[in-house]
Amino acid sequence: MKNNQIITSILSFFKNMSKPQKMLLIAACGVIVGGGALFLYLLRAHTYLGDDPAACVNCHIMSPYYATWFHSSHSRNATCNDCHVPHENAVRKYAFKGVDGLKHTALLITNSERMSPKAGGMAEGVIMDNCIRCHTELVTEYATAINPSMRRAVEGGKKCWDCHRDVPHGGTNSLASAPNAIVPVPQSAVPEWLQNAMK
Repeated sequence: MKNNQIITSILSFFKNMSKPQKMLLIAACGVIVGGGALFLYLLRAHTYLGDDPAACVNCHIMSPYYATWFHSSHSRNATCNDCHVPHENAVRKYAFKGVDGLKHTALLITNSERMSPKAGGMAEGVIMDNCIRCHTELVTEYATAINPSMRRAVEGGKKCWDCHRDVPHGGTNSLASAPNAIVPVPQSAVPEWLQNAMK
C-alpha cells in the first residue's frame, strides 16, 4: 500500500509540473544516467564481467600480481577468477565480484588500499575452496589420507598458502617485486580525437 502511495505522489508531482520544468527534470535525469554510464565505461567496468586476467591490471597496483601469475604454472590452466571467485553458481560468482570490487574501489578512492593487497575475510575461504576444487585428488588422497600431520594442520585452520607461499604469485609483496614485468596496459577509453584536442 505504501509503495502505491509513493508512486501516486511522484506521478502527481510530475503531472503538476510545467512543461519547462518537466523538460529540465528529464534533461537532468539524462545527464545523471549518461554521466554514470560514461563513468563506468571510463573505469572499464565492463571488463570485469568476463574472466580475462588482463581486466585485473585496470588497477596498476595489480601489475605484479598479474606478472607473477603469468610466469607461474597456474597461468597455463587457471585465470584469476578460477582462484579468486566462488564457483557454486553464477549468482554467487557475480555477487562476490561486485561486493569485492566495490570494497577495493572504496579502498582506492579513500587511499586506504595497502601497497601489497592480501586476501582476507571471505576471500580467504573462497581461495581455499578453489585450491581444493582444483586439487581434490591431491588433497584427499595425499594430504589428508596418507599424511596425518597434514590432516591435523588443515583441521587446525592451516591454509594451502601457509606452506605454498610462492604459489602462484612468487612472494609478491610490493609494486617493486616485478619492476620490469610486461603487463597488458589497458587502452584509454577516451577517444583519440578528444585526447588530441586536450593537448
